[in-house]
Amino acid sequence: MDLAPSPLAVPFPAIPPIEGVMLRIARAHYKTWDRCDLTYAELAEGTAVAGVFTRNVCCSSEVELGREQARLGRARALVVNAGNSNAFTGYRGREAVEQIMAQVAAHLGCEPSDVFVSSTGVIGVPLPKDKAYAGVAAVLEAEPCSWEDAARTIGTTDTFPKGAVARAVIGERTVTIAGFIKGSGMIAPDMATMLGYIFTDAAVAPELLQRCLSAANLATFSCITVDSDTSTSDTVLAFATGAAGNAPLADFDDPGADAFAAALLDVCRQLAHLVVRDGEGAQKFIEIAVTGAASDDSARRIGLAVANSPLVKTAIAGEDANWGRVVMAVGKAGEPADRDTLGIGFGGVWAARDGLPLADYDEAPVAAHLKSREIRIDIDLGLGDGAATVWTCDLTHGYIAINADYRS
Repeated sequence: MDLAPSPLAVPFPAIPPIEGVMLRIARAHYKTWDRCDLTYAELAEGTAVAGVFTRNVCCSSEVELGREQARLGRARALVVNAGNSNAFTGYRGREAVEQIMAQVAAHLGCEPSDVFVSSTGVIGVPLPKDKAYAGVAAVLEAEPCSWEDAARTIGTTDTFPKGAVARAVIGERTVTIAGFIKGSGMIAPDMATMLGYIFTDAAVAPELLQRCLSAANLATFSCITVDSDTSTSDTVLAFATGAAGNAPLADFDDPGADAFAAALLDVCRQLAHLVVRDGEGAQKFIEIAVTGAASDDSARRIGLAVANSPLVKTAIAGEDANWGRVVMAVGKAGEPADRDTLGIGFGGVWAARDGLPLADYDEAPVAAHLKSREIRIDIDLGLGDGAATVWTCDLTHGYIAINADYRS
């Protein structure tokens, strides 16, 4: 599917090499498209891993195996294919994944459980084992590639490659955290978002890496939505090679652990925003800030109810300052709310406070704000100290066109 770049696209960042990570791409011919569709990351011995995965109960074998592998805390390689999600494919799908794991493990001399596999694309078609074998054989012999090439290769309906980078100081060492992600539709993860991979040269124990990733996920990937649909394949993995030589981090009390966690959060937030910016058919990036809720979790659920409302999303697409639709979405969220304390605003201008339209409300600056590419909606529940920010995009005819033709 050849799609024009999103108007919200941003350039791919300059990401330096990360010691202990080697990237390669190849073509496995999973679809007829004339492009590479297989990304491979080879990781140094001793690499720690952490992961978050979809809560969709019809998940792929890649997700089921990945959950088990992540608990072991170690990794030597990652294989990601685009064009076939290998989900809802039964034992044939699992056999294909196990074949890939065994093939790479034999090449590296490691355990199959050290090889992580992800797939994305059409649901319900078993991954062809002959193409999988040939693709892996090709990628193992391929020349190293750039971060941007690796990111572009895993895309499906993505219109631009997505990457992010940040740094942290641990003791006397500066460590790098970088990642790439794919995703533009079937985005309402409640755990991660489509397929995302984060790499660092920091030395971090698997248990702490998991705690940092889970915390970052809750504030980033679990706070975005494009269309309210949770994928069968959603996965975010973080790999720490330890090559930077810092004193290993094992607990949040260790010097530098807070800086590492903050940098990881930064990378996750950047990647999450990029997915929303490439939402299928998106023309506007929407930030929804919820305050005054009964709790942070309640604020997040209210924000997502607004973000997932087709009526709110189409109003923003039409640049209509219809704050009544936001009130509706708040009320249907199933969370504590009181119409007599509720406030709604757009772009820093309050339209209603304490359950009533403001007498001096001027819609002109709001209308002007809604013509921009980046939109902000403020919601004040007036009930407590709970707060959260979620991100979404508008809903346009483009979303229908992309998904109506997805399998062609």
